Amino acid sequence: MKSPMKMQELNNPSNGSTTLSMDTESCNHKPVYFGVVNINLDERTIGSVDVWRCVNCKKRFCEEKQLGIEELADLVGMPKIDPDAKWAVSVCKLQQGKYKWKLIRLKETGEIKHECIDENTISLKVDDFKIQDNNHWSFLIDDHVNSAVEI
Repeated sequence: MKSPMKMQELNNPSNGSTTLSMDTESCNHKPVYFGVVNINLDERTIGSVDVWRCVNCKKRFCEEKQLGIEELADLVGMPKIDPDAKWAVSVCKLQQGKYKWKLIRLKETGEIKHECIDENTISLKVDDFKIQDNNHWSFLIDDHVNSAVEI
């Protein structure tokens, strides 16, 4: 007799032993709330990233929420992300308080542009989906859903 499906298995994109495959670019996305990553500074929450996931193709969408910032975030609604990129948070050790972090899209290798102190834009090297710099670091959203990260 086949074993009954457990609750945790409902979010897995498989059907028994066969993995389902869908082109996420042609999917008519139906996002549902998936979880949150809280961003903490000195054990105090200063913002969060809401994570949404399509019920059809399992693609994830993220939305940044910084406490105390009145202006709209760069990414509003369900922003698109390239298939070869992952959602991440960049952290600037040079900035203070709520301006220390930002929701970004990281590719496995390459460079990203970062607006640092005094609105100077700098290039940061990315390797293995991580920022490689002494004054900046990053973490992937997928590794921290429904948890808090101290920055």
